[in-house]
Amino acid sequence: MNLLKTYIRDVADFPKKGILFKDITPLLKSPDGVALCLESLLSQLQNLKIDKVVAIEARGFFFGILLAQALKVPFVPIRKAGKLPRKVVARPYDLEYSSDVLEMHDDAIQIGDNVLIHDDVLATGGTAEAVCRIVESAGGKVVQCNFIMELNKLQGAKKISSYPIYAAVNY
Repeated sequence: MNLLKTYIRDVADFPKKGILFKDITPLLKSPDGVALCLESLLSQLQNLKIDKVVAIEARGFFFGILLAQALKVPFVPIRKAGKLPRKVVARPYDLEYSSDVLEMHDDAIQIGDNVLIHDDVLATGGTAEAVCRIVESAGGKVVQCNFIMELNKLQGAKKISSYPIYAAVNY
């Protein structure tokens, strides 16, 4: 998927000095890029039974909702603390440069649901690990964690190595 990399630009020192941010806004501006990315993400799901797509705020929502639509299954948003209006399941997590709390409505996943987790990037793995734990605490089964990109040097896949992982591009 080297072609997909042409739609992702590097932004140095964002959100703080020393971080090389992978910006997907050029991808989102390109209908061809979006189609290519969605096709790649869907290609790894053909033999999986998926009941729900869970995606992580905010950049995970872009393709999470597209995946749910293509799979004809419900979309479940995972948001940062305090953004959801009803009772939630919460989990703290660490990023490569900070920490936070993620939440999901407590009735979003039913026992036995097969869940696809989607986010834009797998970096340190803290976010994805927290979401896997949230899904499992609600009774769901994670069938795959998929990402637009994986930053291999940060070794985030180690934190979620007990789940199938797919990234459309690797850096």
